[in-house]
Amino acid sequence: MSDLLAISGARIFDGHHWHDDAALLVEFGHVAGIADAVPANAERVRLDGGMLVPGFIDLQVNGGGGVLFNNDPSVDAIRTICAAHAQFGTTALLPTLITDTVPVNIAAMAAGKTAAEQGVPGFIGLHLEGPHLSLARKGTHDPALIRPMDSEDLARLVAARAGLPNLLCTVAAETVTQDQVAVLADAGIIVSIGHSDADAATTGAAFAAGASMATHLFNAMSQLGNREPGVVGAVLTGDGVSAGLIADGIHVHPDAIRIALRAKSGPGRIFLVTDAMSQTGTDIKTLTLNGRTITRADGALRLADGTLAGADLDMIDAVEFMHSRIGLPFEEAVRMASLYPAEAMGIEGEFGHLRPGAVASFVHLSDERKVRATWIGGAEVFRA
Repeated sequence: MSDLLAISGARIFDGHHWHDDAALLVEFGHVAGIADAVPANAERVRLDGGMLVPGFIDLQVNGGGGVLFNNDPSVDAIRTICAAHAQFGTTALLPTLITDTVPVNIAAMAAGKTAAEQGVPGFIGLHLEGPHLSLARKGTHDPALIRPMDSEDLARLVAARAGLPNLLCTVAAETVTQDQVAVLADAGIIVSIGHSDADAATTGAAFAAGASMATHLFNAMSQLGNREPGVVGAVLTGDGVSAGLIADGIHVHPDAIRIALRAKSGPGRIFLVTDAMSQTGTDIKTLTLNGRTITRADGALRLADGTLAGADLDMIDAVEFMHSRIGLPFEEAVRMASLYPAEAMGIEGEFGHLRPGAVASFVHLSDERKVRATWIGGAEVFRA
């Protein structure tokens, strides 16, 4: 059997351009190129139409396959979550731990280190969303567990980064110091501002100190006002700031999404996240978080008081929403789920596209934009 794989029979979008009547060449888990002719020594895979696009990257995934990471911070849970989301085209993700106790945080970091050592398909690091957040913008986070960052927390995060391929931390701009943000950023941790009631000046200072991202734009943050731009305004005017977006039509109004897209200029981009809970890939109707019941109904997940608690969303549906409802070209919607999150994490050298040298993670979509198969690192992990 050849080490070179040639996949043809579908249009190929490499993240920048379309290729017709071509083959995607994969060797040793990476993209070797896109060729008009299949090399004689290649093992051939012939698809029956549709399109190949870069695998989706989800930087905010609380659970999937019936597992919530907070309830089971283990490597087995990470494996289940990654496999559940692969069904929907996600080939790289950050299991996300919502605000919890110190022991749970420690267990999650240990599980992430083990997942990296074992090479769990789809795992690219952790997202720790809290506990250093604003009580005023707590959302579904348990207020009893929200607290300031102390020196032990800071040291624990810096130490965890050394054992993880990537680490993303969501903090509120007003509950951490600029010095703490700088230490985290200098350690290679991506610092994201979220669940924050800060004004624009405080948020801008956090960005100047090294924060480079915002968590679920518009949700759980101070809004854009005529005299105080808030976190939203600071994010939209921060040239180098990227922002996750939950594109389900429930968390953010479609017109607000359109306004944000028009306002946001690069190099920081708006990218898609699912904020999915354990329901992804299952038909479960209720789940629990920190002892509280979350109900799944009408396309949303809510606590008993109606507070949104994550999203009932998968990545292919988010891409379809941006294309069909918001009106973006399909290629741009795909970039929002692949290239732009990769750029936000600083991993665009190997992720988010299908150019030579990239990890060969991609999705076969039908002409109707339904997931037919998913590959991670050159290996097929899902087929519908």
